[in-house]
This record gives sequence, C-alpha cells and structure tokens, in this order.
Amino acid sequence: MSTVIDRKIEGRTRDLGGFEVRRVLPAPRQRMVGPFIFFDQMGPAVFEPGTGIDVRAHPHIGLATVTYLFDGALRHQDSLGIDAVIRPGDVNWMTAGRGVVHSERTPPPERANGHRIHGIQTWVALPAGQEDVAPAFHHHPAASLPEFYRGCARFRLILGTAWGQEAPADVFSPIFYLHGRLPAGTDVKLDIEHEERAIYLVSGQAALDDEALQPGEMAVLTPGSAPQLTADADSIVMLCGGAPLGKREIFWNFVASDAALLTDARRDWVEAAAAGFPAEGRFTLPAGETEHIPLPE
Repeated sequence: MSTVIDRKIEGRTRDLGGFEVRRVLPAPRQRMVGPFIFFDQMGPAVFEPGTGIDVRAHPHIGLATVTYLFDGALRHQDSLGIDAVIRPGDVNWMTAGRGVVHSERTPPPERANGHRIHGIQTWVALPAGQEDVAPAFHHHPAASLPEFYRGCARFRLILGTAWGQEAPADVFSPIFYLHGRLPAGTDVKLDIEHEERAIYLVSGQAALDDEALQPGEMAVLTPGSAPQLTADADSIVMLCGGAPLGKREIFWNFVASDAALLTDARRDWVEAAAAGFPAEGRFTLPAGETEHIPLPE
C-alpha cells in the first residue's frame, strides 16, 4: 500500500431482487470513516415497465440516512408524515434520532414507464449526546447545494464543509461528503481539511499518486496526506469523512454507542408490530403503508 492510502476496501455485492447493491462500509477492518458507518451503491439497474424498488417500512435509531441519486427516482415516506420524491442531484437527509420508520419505493410514473436507478445511500452515526434527538427529515434540492470547480474537476458538496464551501443540511459533527465529476486528464489535490477521509470510485479510471483505483473500491486516505487524484478517463467519485466518533454498535438498521440501546430498539419494534403499530408508540408506520420488514434473527 502507498504512503497516501491507509487501506483499500472492495465493495461486496448482493442481489436485492431485480437490482444489485454494493456495500463498502462497514468493512471487517474499517467500520467507519469519520461518522460514516454505512456506504452502499445502488445499481446501476434498469427496471422494466411495471417493476421497481419496494423497500417496505423499517425502523432506524441513532443515525442519519443520506440518499443521493445519479439516475432515477425514489419515493420516501416516513412516520413523520413526509412523502417526498428524490431525483438526481437532490439530497434526502433523514435524522432517525430516537426512532423513525420509513419506506422507499419506485414512484408510480417511473414504475409504469420503466426506469434506470443508480445512487449512493449512506448512514451517518450521531454523536453519543445526540443519539436520542427528535427524528426529522429534510429534502435539499440539487440547486441548493454548492457546486464548484477544482481545476477541471466539478464538485457538488452534499454534506458538511470542504474547500471553503458549506452544504445546507444541519449536521451533528464535523463531516464532508462530495460528488466529483472528473473529465479524462484531470488532476486534483485532495487537501481536504478533515481528519478522516476516503474516496470511492463510482465509475471510470482514476489513481491516487499513481496507485490505481478500481470502480466499486474505496481508498481510505492516510491521515495528513494530500494525494493527487488523477482521472485517466471520465470518472465519477464520492469523497467522504470527518471527525471520528468512537466505537459504534450496529444491529440491522440500528446504530448506537451503547448495546443496551439496540436491545431496547429490537424490543420496541417487535412489540409495535405485534400491537399493529399503534399511533402513540415509538415506531409507527408511514401513512398508507400496511407492510413492514420483520426484525431479523
């Protein structure tokens, strides 16, 4: 491994029924990068007319989810009453806090006509003192996000701060998350100021100080390094990181600094399902949803 790359992580693929997901974080030797504890690439996948994504209602605690699309659309519905469709370049920032339930499905027009889906979903762990904040949801359209150039490379700042820019989402700890588009022949120095940093190659051909990256691979940068990112072909990259939060426990869709919080969430989800998801409980279904994902073994 080079002096600028601390570790490379090859994403693990799995079929979710009609489309493929590549999971990068958490990895066996790299649970987190800054507050990022989960990193999934969805697709690219093409759905025929009459088909689409149907992720039934499921709960989260102790984290914020970030949805970002390159192609396609997803309809988000949650127990806060939010019903929102995200399209390429937009950001959905859902703070689970002490508990929220949501579903993700292909919107009716795309389902009827057929469509392509491609994007990244991440989870951001919340600081220990803010894990039980009230749940919230914010949709940030593409036009509200900072876009800027570093040389010939064009970047959109999704979350946090980087290179003197600041994204609109209210975050809970030092963080950055960037979408970069690099034409062939582009060079850009990754002198981003955050403590922990990683780069994920979505597509194309790129290298860090002449060490090649493969599409679907994440390179965790050595602290304090400022490697040169070179694109040998038109490339798409995602850059993420921030300040470390310390150890986190994960079970299913739950993240916590204390394993006891996971036990409580498991119990509450099972009890809510058994009771038919009463409106006054911690976990309730989004309006119009009748299906849910049971607690896994």
